[in-house]
Amino acid sequence: MASALKAQDPEVFDIVQAETRRQAEGLELIASENFVSEAVLEAMGSPLTNKYAEGLPGKRYYGGCEEVDRAERLAQERAKRLFGCDHVNVQPHSGSQANMAAYLALMKPGDRMLSLSLAQGGHLTHGSPVNFSGKLFDIHHYGLDPETERIDYQKARELAREVKPAVIVVGASAYPRLIDFARFREIADEVGAKIVCDIAHIAGLVATGLHPSPVPLCEIVTTTTHKTLRGPRAGMAMCQAAYQKPLDSQIFPGIQGGPLEHVIAAKAVAFGEALLPGFKSYQERVLLSARALAERLAHHGFRLVSGGTDNHLMLVDLRPKKLTGKLAEAALGKAGITVNKNMIPFDPEKPMVTSGIRLGTPALCTRGMGPRELSFVADLIAKALAAPEDESALARVKGEARELAMQFPLYPARA
Repeated sequence: MASALKAQDPEVFDIVQAETRRQAEGLELIASENFVSEAVLEAMGSPLTNKYAEGLPGKRYYGGCEEVDRAERLAQERAKRLFGCDHVNVQPHSGSQANMAAYLALMKPGDRMLSLSLAQGGHLTHGSPVNFSGKLFDIHHYGLDPETERIDYQKARELAREVKPAVIVVGASAYPRLIDFARFREIADEVGAKIVCDIAHIAGLVATGLHPSPVPLCEIVTTTTHKTLRGPRAGMAMCQAAYQKPLDSQIFPGIQGGPLEHVIAAKAVAFGEALLPGFKSYQERVLLSARALAERLAHHGFRLVSGGTDNHLMLVDLRPKKLTGKLAEAALGKAGITVNKNMIPFDPEKPMVTSGIRLGTPALCTRGMGPRELSFVADLIAKALAAPEDESALARVKGEARELAMQFPLYPARA
């Protein structure tokens, strides 16, 4: 089929082709990335992008919304089936906007918020001083036990008693262990706080019952729809019935205008895929592959934060190897392996340098890889980081990485 993009704008066409090749020929280990299906891609590139649809299905400010109403209702219905929630709003453009709407539905500017420290695994929107969350609310952080590198629930309880937050934010961007949502519910009830739970990273695991669900225990649960959920890059927010009106009104007209109905249709497609039996098998493979990757890295002498992983990701402390996260990310990039530098708990380095890297298995497992391949990927990582500034050694590893990647084709029709 002739390409309209190639004919109209060959520069952009070349960029798209180059990025598609990069994804196809490399090994993607960024824990927050995944590969959507061809069906999700088709929905995102559909004429639904042309439609303005401010408001909610059946209550729009524009005419001609009958078909996009159908798509949005379908996304809502499928999300409710996946997560067992009372209400869901599928309009947030991102997880960050879902969080913003959740906070504003439960707090006024200046109210106190308690969340996991960003330096120990929390997210930018959980209270960074340069983010809207840190600018709008009075932020206090709980953290990890320095010995176990796991959430210190007792200290979180003590801090909650001291600061009496309006909202406790539960969830993380770089935490490799299960989260005990029930303990946070106990803490919140004790101090009269509400809970916003951000499951952006673990949503696919929660949806398939492979991680405990916070949905019955929290006032509002937010997530991205990519990462382990394997949908388009966007967000959504779920809530108990009592919070439906404040949550919806904070998304529109509170912080957003017209929803992206082509992306919402793509969410519906992804949620439909996640309801199929094969999605749980995929998530099980993600977990097994993460453990295999972690164990093989440990075999090569890498130190894993908290000693391993319970989910799809892990943090690797590079200090025993005399490396920084910045150097390792660059070296692995040259070797065809994409990771991100990441702070480790109690990291002595600056955020743009870091002492660690974060690795995740969802993207490679989407391509069909499993524990065997991820163990081999650990071997490639070890080879690359044994000579991080040796260009010829990195080139050899890149060749091996490409050979593995090409055994698991990504978007064959686009090759």
